[in-house]
Amino acid sequence: MAMTMKPALGDILLAAVLIAITIATMAWHITAPLPAYVLAVLTAAPVALRQVTPVLTMVIIAAALAVYILVGYGMFPNAGMGIIVALFTVTTLRPRPVAAAAVLGTVALIVLSYATRPGPFQWPDFFQDNLLVAGAWVLADSTRRWGERTRRLAEEATRAAANERVRIARELHDVVAHHMSVISLQAGVAGYVLDTDLPTARTAITTVSDATREALIEMRRLLDVLRVDPSGELDVSPQPGLALLGELVDRTRAAGLPVEVVITGAPRPLPPGTDLCAYRILQESLTNALKHAGPASARVEVGYGERTLTLRVSDDGRPGHREPANVSGSHGIRGMRERAELYGGVLTAGPAEEGGFHVVARLPMADVP
Repeated sequence: MAMTMKPALGDILLAAVLIAITIATMAWHITAPLPAYVLAVLTAAPVALRQVTPVLTMVIIAAALAVYILVGYGMFPNAGMGIIVALFTVTTLRPRPVAAAAVLGTVALIVLSYATRPGPFQWPDFFQDNLLVAGAWVLADSTRRWGERTRRLAEEATRAAANERVRIARELHDVVAHHMSVISLQAGVAGYVLDTDLPTARTAITTVSDATREALIEMRRLLDVLRVDPSGELDVSPQPGLALLGELVDRTRAAGLPVEVVITGAPRPLPPGTDLCAYRILQESLTNALKHAGPASARVEVGYGERTLTLRVSDDGRPGHREPANVSGSHGIRGMRERAELYGGVLTAGPAEEGGFHVVARLPMADVP
C-alpha cells in the first residue's frame, strides 16, 4: 500500500507567513481588486505542499504569476518569494533536467514581467532578479549534492557495518569450529582411556586445556573489537597468521589427525589481512578433515610463489566417512571461498580423483613488501 506524505508543519507555517506578508504588502502599497489578491495568495499558499508535490507546487505558483502579470496587476507579489522557494525545492528534490526546466521557467516569468512593465526596460533590476534565481539554484544544487553525499556515506557505513558483522561471524565460526572439534575429540579420548591408559588420558586433557585457553584468547580479541572501553585501551595483540601454522598442526595432530606439512618457496612476511586469511583457510580445512574424514591423514602444502601464495590441504579419508557438511556448498567451504575472494584470491574444494578431499586456495602477493 502506497504511503501518503503529509505536508510538514514548517512548510504550512512558511506558507502562512508568505500569504500574510503578500497580502499586507499589497494592501499597503496598491489598491487591487479581489482577483489580484486571489492570484497573489496562489503564489504563496502552494508552498505548504512543496515537499509533497514540488513540481505541481512550482507549476501552480508559476501559472498564478503569469496570469497576475498578463492581466496587468504589476510585478511579482512580494518580490516573488513563493517562486524562489518553489524553485529551491524542485532543484533539491527532483532530477537536474526537471530543475533546469524550473530555472528556465522562472527566468521566462521574469522576462515576461519586465517586458510587460510600462516605461523603459530596467536592466539593473532585471539582472538582479536573475542573479537571485541563479543564487537560489546554486544553493539548492549544493544542498542536493550534500544530501546525496550524506546518503552515500550512510549507505557505505551500513555496508561496512554489515561486512564487519559477517567478518566477526566468520571469525567466530572458525575459532569455535576448530577448537571445539579438538576439545570434543580429546574429551572423548580421555573418557574412553581414563581407566586403562592414564598417560594418554592425561595428554588428551592437557590438549583440551590448551585448546580451551587459545579459543578464549581468540574470542576475547573479537569481543574487543565490539567493546567500547572508556579507558581507550584496546587489545592490540596480533591476529594469527602462518607463523602459527606449527601450533595449529600440533593441535590437529594431538586431536588424532596425522598431518604432514610441506612448504615450498621462500617464506616471507605477508600483509596482515592475507596472513590471517591464509591461516583461517588452513584452520578450517584441517577442522573439516578432523571432523569429516574419518580415520585418515592430511597433508598441508604452502607454496610461496613470486606473486601467488598457494595453499593446499588434502586428506585421504574414505568416501564413506565423508559427511554431507563437508561439501563445496557448505557454510565452512563457502566462508573460506568468501575469505579468499575478499583478498583477490580463488578457492576450490571437492573430492580428489585419487580419493579423499582437497582444498586449494591461491592468494595474490603482489603487494608484499
